[in-house]
Amino acid sequence: MSRGKVIVTGGCGYIGSHTTVELINNEFEVVIFDDLSNSKEFIIDRIYQITGVKPIFEKVDLSNPIEADMVYKKHSDAHSIINFAAFKAVGESVEKPIMYYKNNLYTLINSIEAQKKYEIKNFIFSSSATVYGNPDILPITEKFQTKRAFSPYGNGKKIAEEILEDFNKAFSNFKTISLRYFNPIGAHESGLIGELPNGVPNNLLPYVTQCAAGVLKELQVFGDDYNTKDGTPIRDYIHVVDLAKAHVKALERMILDNMEDNYEVYNLGTGKGVTVMDVINTFEMVTNKKINYKITHRRKGDVQALYASSEKAKNNLDWEAQLSLKDMIETSWNWEKSYRCI
Repeated sequence: MSRGKVIVTGGCGYIGSHTTVELINNEFEVVIFDDLSNSKEFIIDRIYQITGVKPIFEKVDLSNPIEADMVYKKHSDAHSIINFAAFKAVGESVEKPIMYYKNNLYTLINSIEAQKKYEIKNFIFSSSATVYGNPDILPITEKFQTKRAFSPYGNGKKIAEEILEDFNKAFSNFKTISLRYFNPIGAHESGLIGELPNGVPNNLLPYVTQCAAGVLKELQVFGDDYNTKDGTPIRDYIHVVDLAKAHVKALERMILDNMEDNYEVYNLGTGKGVTVMDVINTFEMVTNKKINYKITHRRKGDVQALYASSEKAKNNLDWEAQLSLKDMIETSWNWEKSYRCI
């Protein structure tokens, strides 16, 4: 029996597609809104191969208010929206800040305007650990003050959270949960869906897998002079399937009306810091593939260490990360091999 309709914006993308799989596995009806600017339509068929259910698909530019209103009106029987629709390349956002602010914030505003108009009660926002800036102490908890992020992408996430908080103060009959991700990696165990960046990857593990697959010649490691065990930066890597399951838990908290406030935020991470060289060395051990890498200068805006406390998610959502770095690497490599037909 269906648990009702959920709209997943950006549902053909990396995290959106994995979340769609988990929603279907938990008996929700899913409709995907996506403009396919950073994703591929064949992912719909891959979701069907995994779940046996083909989600409804609407190709739509949600940054256009007319298109957004039309498609939300069509699916106004949904009880929830999970919002992944956004441009997400940090470096590109520095080069094209206005494009990022216009797309990512207009998409959000048009969505919550439709939410209010059509009385879609629940909203989950795909946020980021970038809202914390460069924290003074670790691990990061939700009580930390958010800061001006280093990139327009990250700053857009901070502004989006402020918009949502203000919206929920003004309209108390709506509920929002913002989920602040740390570093999602990995892929579905089937090898049918995974991270598929346009052009040169911005994130570490897709760059590593593409080097191993021969698509890219060399991995640049940005700095080995940080105050860490091997000199490379520390991040909190989390398996995308663990992340997807957290969205289901957050949705259930809303549906069961268990929220303490109508706007809540949660960190999603493992609570364990892993260096760049840890990832490279573990990849080589798991796959028996050598990675051609070069140490280069620090990248502007990078911080030494970022990792989460996810105790709040454990206590309130009954969620915690289960999958290991080895799992993340094995599934990422399986996806890369499957996609490249290696």
